[in-house]
Amino acid sequence: MERLWAPWRLAYVAGASGDAPPCIFCHTSDKDRADLIVARGRLSFVILNLYPYNNGHLMVVPTRHVPNLAAMNAEELAELMRYTRWSEMALNEAYKPQGINVGINLGRPAGAGVADHLHVHLVPRWSGDTNFMTVVGNVRVLPESLDATRARLVPIFERLSRDQA
Repeated sequence: MERLWAPWRLAYVAGASGDAPPCIFCHTSDKDRADLIVARGRLSFVILNLYPYNNGHLMVVPTRHVPNLAAMNAEELAELMRYTRWSEMALNEAYKPQGINVGINLGRPAGAGVADHLHVHLVPRWSGDTNFMTVVGNVRVLPESLDATRARLVPIFERLSRDQA
């Protein structure tokens, strides 16, 4: 049997059972670089997924801890959608994907990994991005580091914020 070593996933796997950890979205710090935040508004922020499905996998997160869309006010919803739109634009510019999955998983049975803090996933997609490694080995190969992804996206979000605010 061959092994693909991914030691950075240990914290994720080890924390998969037992007591629920504090909300990962509520415990972001001002150190945006360490937290992988690529853009921050007054009511929401855009963060890289620490365990991405593809390079560029983003999440748009309301700053306030809310479990669903119904719990948000109009101003929060407007900013969440603005950052979701900008995320689509940034991914298209930076990665030129052939498609983008945009989704919200409400509740653990619906697939939410962080069930009580709403977040919108944006995953860039390309024809054939699910190759033999994914199908046979149940493993994703990502050619770009999270730091490189952040460095590629931050300037685009800064420009969008200036140009479209």
